[in-house]
Amino acid sequence: MQTTEPLVKADNLSVKFNVGSTGFWGQEAKWLSAVDNVSLHLDPGEVLGLVGESGSGKTTTGRAILRRVPIASGTVTFKGQDITHVKGEKLRNLRRNMQAVFQDPYDSLNPNQSVLEIIAEPLLVHGLIKNIKEARPEVKEFLDLVGMPTDAVDRYPHAFSGGQRQRIGIARALALKPEFIVADEPVSALDVSIQAQIVNLMQDLRSELNLTYLFIAHDLSVVRHISDRIAIMYAGQLVETSDRTSVYDRPSHPYTQALLSAVPIPDPVVESQRKRLKVVGEVPNLIDPPEGCRFSSRCPYVRDRCLAEAPELREIAPKHEVACHFVEDIPALSLAAMGS
Repeated sequence: MQTTEPLVKADNLSVKFNVGSTGFWGQEAKWLSAVDNVSLHLDPGEVLGLVGESGSGKTTTGRAILRRVPIASGTVTFKGQDITHVKGEKLRNLRRNMQAVFQDPYDSLNPNQSVLEIIAEPLLVHGLIKNIKEARPEVKEFLDLVGMPTDAVDRYPHAFSGGQRQRIGIARALALKPEFIVADEPVSALDVSIQAQIVNLMQDLRSELNLTYLFIAHDLSVVRHISDRIAIMYAGQLVETSDRTSVYDRPSHPYTQALLSAVPIPDPVVESQRKRLKVVGEVPNLIDPPEGCRFSSRCPYVRDRCLAEAPELREIAPKHEVACHFVEDIPALSLAAMGS
């Protein structure tokens, strides 16, 4: 039973993008349904891992919660306040508490700005400092917090590695002392050896600053160690949500099983003998999505009902929800079954 009010909550959130028009005179707009009736929440201090392949809608979901893309329907609340239609100065003030860490540390930092200017810019925009130089002591504190040398303050992004640049990006997100951060694939562009360092850093910052993360990734192995709960997204919809233990010990949706099957095991003998669930077929067209289950075109367990009726998320165990008509009939698959 949930005892605290969620810090962030999305109810039946939908996002659509205009991708052109149809008809002889082009009078009918064509819409791509990027996010379709997604509901999720994050409690204070919690990390929710949002996982899915490219094009699943996870990044758009994060941007919609931050109010960076238009919301077609549904609501977003922050600390109990409906922020779905907040605009102007109220939205700008709201964003002091809701920040983002971006995927590509090479493109997310302005190469013409020094580290001082990059981290101090949010403070200047929100009127918390009068000029950039005034922020120097505070910027050095943020650099130290993310494990960067304070003498980096006057250097430029080209002087740093990808991992160091991401640390600078995290420092920039922390500059306004937010409560909620959307981390959009923050380690996917980094070397594997650096990924764990950044994830560990974010874990430490979470504990030290009581941060709440929506941690977006396409790799289940990345979110395993940082997330309290995990939500699996496919073709704009949630297909499974649970605590992290259940996702790995008892993945129940075929798509979740397929994602886990793609996680490599660093033992060639075990890797060659592991049980896998492979999927074939094409991702559905989100301009004209199918009436039934959106995974039906790739699911090895598809039946007639799947083609005609879209499944809804339903609880199959405490705090474990799955959107599948025949989840009880799907063979079990776990990391143990896969040889881990």
